[in-house]
Amino acid sequence: MVRIRLARVGAKKRPFYRIVAADSRSPRDGKFIEILGSYSPISDPEVTSLKPERIIYWLEHGAQMTERVRAILKKEGVLRQRKEGKAPEPEAPAEPQEEALEESSGSASEE
Repeated sequence: MVRIRLARVGAKKRPFYRIVAADSRSPRDGKFIEILGSYSPISDPEVTSLKPERIIYWLEHGAQMTERVRAILKKEGVLRQRKEGKAPEPEAPAEPQEEALEESSGSASEE
């Protein structure tokens, strides 16, 4: 069974965790299938970085979460996205790049 859980990668007395999809039989810091995010409990406020689309993918394919990961995902709103059936929206490309292309094509036609 695949579990979404924390894998510790921080130094001694400086915890830092990766949120990973791993086989439930592998050790905590052992082999994993995919990195789904990171979690830093020591910083104030706690810093979390996630890949919501991949987390939802694994949950839809039968992965189970640990209690701590469930709390992190609930706090970040990933579970709400899954419940509502909304796919996370991809980030929109920056507007200035499109305007720069239009300006360069317009100046070429003027010459």
